[in-house]
Amino acid sequence: MSQFESQFEEDLYNARQQTLQKIAALGEKSGLSAAEATYPNHFRFSPEGIDIPKIRAQYDGLSGEQLEAEKPPVAIAGRIVAIRLQGKAGFAQLQQGGQRLQLYVRKDNVGDDGFELYKLLDLGDHIGVDGYLFRTRTNELTIHAEKLTFLTKAMLPLPDKFSGLGDIELRYRRRYLDLFTDSGDFAEAAETSASPLPNSVILSEGAGPHPAPQPKDLHDSKPQQAPFPISPTEPPQQTRPPAREVFIKRAAILRAIRKFFDARNYLEVETPMLHTVAGGAAARPFTTHHNALDIPLSLRIAPELYLKRLVVGGLDRVYEINRNFRNEGVSTKHNPEFTMLEFYQAYANYHDLMDLTQELITTVAQEVNGTTITPFNGNVIDLAPENWRKLSMREAIGSLLPPDLRVSTEGAFVDSESLLNFIRHLHDAIWEILRPAMQPDMPWPVGEERMHLGRLQEIDKVCLEQRDRVLNGMPYGKAIASIFEVIAEPHLIQPTIIYDFPLAVSPLSKVKPDEPDWVERFEFYIGGLEVGNAFSELNDAGDQRNRFLAQLAAKEAGDEEASDMDEDYVRALGYGLPPTAGEGIGIDRLTMLLTGSRSIRDVILFPLMRPLAKQAASEEDHGESAE
Repeated sequence: MSQFESQFEEDLYNARQQTLQKIAALGEKSGLSAAEATYPNHFRFSPEGIDIPKIRAQYDGLSGEQLEAEKPPVAIAGRIVAIRLQGKAGFAQLQQGGQRLQLYVRKDNVGDDGFELYKLLDLGDHIGVDGYLFRTRTNELTIHAEKLTFLTKAMLPLPDKFSGLGDIELRYRRRYLDLFTDSGDFAEAAETSASPLPNSVILSEGAGPHPAPQPKDLHDSKPQQAPFPISPTEPPQQTRPPAREVFIKRAAILRAIRKFFDARNYLEVETPMLHTVAGGAAARPFTTHHNALDIPLSLRIAPELYLKRLVVGGLDRVYEINRNFRNEGVSTKHNPEFTMLEFYQAYANYHDLMDLTQELITTVAQEVNGTTITPFNGNVIDLAPENWRKLSMREAIGSLLPPDLRVSTEGAFVDSESLLNFIRHLHDAIWEILRPAMQPDMPWPVGEERMHLGRLQEIDKVCLEQRDRVLNGMPYGKAIASIFEVIAEPHLIQPTIIYDFPLAVSPLSKVKPDEPDWVERFEFYIGGLEVGNAFSELNDAGDQRNRFLAQLAAKEAGDEEASDMDEDYVRALGYGLPPTAGEGIGIDRLTMLLTGSRSIRDVILFPLMRPLAKQAASEEDHGESAE
């Protein structure tokens, strides 16, 4: 190790190097080289295919008498998460596959060398155990060890047994620790007990090679008294699942999505991640350079234009689960590198995808969680089909305005003038409410009223900003989209489809036949998050070329997220794209919803983080903790 975080770490590392030398000496007695004794290259589980979760599933229901009669032989391996030595015997707990199993080690059974090895073990070490299953007198399913095999030494101290990785940023930076130490968050855990929660991993470095006796069996010790009483009938409610559970569930979500589309004759495809033209989304790309070809390239911001090329080529139903890269800010909802599902269906429109979307989300939730009910961010959300609602963007702005703002939206979104009139009336209505509360002799309200007035101020601020931009030439459709975001998005907790978007923010969507400034597009929201975006695809090559030209003009005017011209894509449309609908769904946000995770970083194994050295040198800069 070239660097330690403390003198304690360095001292412990050196001490465990010495322990490894003692383990190597024990191995030499059995004819093993130092490398074979300290870092062996395998361990065979027995019976074949067995692991701790399977042992639990198969034998948890058997009584002590049944196990005594059968003495089922097993050979398993895992990480030591608790250990105690007492005389010529000891107990330990192995963790593997996300579950734990107790070991009973007795000198008479494992032999002198085996017991010497046991005394050299530390928390975090990996070992293999051969033995048979039985139950202790406290009825704990346990392996009676007959042979121990050393596999790997943990050279660094593990997190404190009660708090684990308490620093949330440290959890993201050191996911390798987070995955086997995190037990999730529990409501009022600090008020009920300072002891480990029922499913937490018991870890402690303690003094000397072994920690103090642990309270869970290990197995003859008395339970430690918690400083606060715990009601056995009211276990703490889990408010955040363990990290391991989140990522296992994320994998299940991906399997369920693939199963859904494969069953409907969609073809899974792969499209390039290096693009000569960054397109398919309004986003700033990461750029790079290909040395051999001497050309600039961009990392993919969306696979859309390639997937639609495939529909031109006759692949009528395609989908891709893809990694996208956008050079944008970081927040609890955004990571520069993220995963999207995109799918396209020929001979369909956005109404068809509305129905498909509801079916997809409901099916995935049911398959992954066994229910359509999901708790998220303090809300209980029901994803069942009958609980979805549909609103046009214009309807959403009008229906989700604060009720004390008596402002009509009828005819407010026809053109720039009607929008400016709406903003003026809205501003006047807001200040009718704010003005009395802002008198010098009036105390500023508290509680819910204070929050409401703050929200009115935020709405007013955004609307006035959009007014000024429209007056300076910005298309009024962009202002409508921004006003929708501030007024309506916070209320979209239960699953909601918002349809019909302004053309100005939808350069790839088909225009509504009777409203040239509006397009056939929808987004769906759950838990206040935009989860998916879909539209009837523009398939008029001439119209698409003109929209690319408009995007180029916007880029020249300073819009860094405007699209570049993609001549080859326009040419592809010239060969005929059939009527097609397409959609993109954020896998990370969907995983947040189905796991109850509050931040996108909780569902990405290794989210992008500012380097620690740079962070320390520039504390005032916006960083990961700023959200």
